[in-house]
Amino acid sequence: MRILVTGAAGLLGGELCKRLLEAGHAVTGLVHRNPTICGNDGQALAIDTLTGDISQPRFGWEAERFAEVAQAHDLLIHCAATVRFDLAEDDYRAVNVDGVAHALALAEAGEMDFLHISTAYVCGIRNGTISVNDALPGNGPENAPEIGFANGYEASKAAGERLVRASSVRWAIARPSIVVGDYETGAIRQFDTTYAAFKLIAEGRVRQMPARADGTLDFVPLDHVAQGIVLIAERMEDAAGGTYHLVSGQPLPVTAFAGAIGSYPQFHEPRLVTPEEFDPASLQALERRLYKRVAGLYASYFQRDPHFSDTEFRNLSGRGCPPTGPAYIHRLIDHCIAVGFLPAA
Repeated sequence: MRILVTGAAGLLGGELCKRLLEAGHAVTGLVHRNPTICGNDGQALAIDTLTGDISQPRFGWEAERFAEVAQAHDLLIHCAATVRFDLAEDDYRAVNVDGVAHALALAEAGEMDFLHISTAYVCGIRNGTISVNDALPGNGPENAPEIGFANGYEASKAAGERLVRASSVRWAIARPSIVVGDYETGAIRQFDTTYAAFKLIAEGRVRQMPARADGTLDFVPLDHVAQGIVLIAERMEDAAGGTYHLVSGQPLPVTAFAGAIGSYPQFHEPRLVTPEEFDPASLQALERRLYKRVAGLYASYFQRDPHFSDTEFRNLSGRGCPPTGPAYIHRLIDHCIAVGFLPAA
């Protein structure tokens, strides 16, 4: 199969390209500022690349180039997105909404299948069992207007999903949860987003977090997500029109996550404070700034208890995520220590 992967230089996009190549597919990686595509092992891939900007119509290409690329591929896997939580609405729209529209236009021009990578957290600030068939928060009779989003990232990814469903292409949607390191080793080649907040908490620079007593986190291994996308891509005939949670399905209590951090003598176990009692103004100046700029962006995830159902993915693939309890969390932490991201004892 001839596959074009957008966001190919990113963490998930790079590992996905590696696995698609290993499966024998002809893969083209779309890159923007970073021209190097690597798997999670950090090794550069021998892969065809295209440079383009998804925020621009036709990715910034001339019409002839756009048509050539469209005709040269059978499937477009749209990984490109901004995953930051601190952007303005216009920035989210340019990449996570308009970018989807531009990618869909390319797929439509070449009659390509379209596999869209979204997030499980398009469910918004909901708790309990989350099905892929639940209505998205938003406005309109087909949505659930009473449910909101925790941030602009979630809202923009939901808006992108709506564009996919309204398109004329044959599509499927994959929804990962909180993507972290390799299952067996805990390895991850870049430490950003969630890991940045984790580092501040573990090193005691942010010592308090607002959390619900029943809050949970759905950490999913990168390799499970990447291989899951490959399986969906290879089964588009059956997967078309479906949405698939690529999640652990084993919510980790926030208290267990905090306890895992505190089990290392060199780390500080965060004090979990109920949201009603938490007052960022009471923090010391440096901690208050770090909380506002980094850790606080993820605070809502400590206050939610979603249980993502991956029934549809299991039915399609015959596989689910391996156990992701405390032993897996320790593997993640051990890798962070081994490579120097976190201090050794």
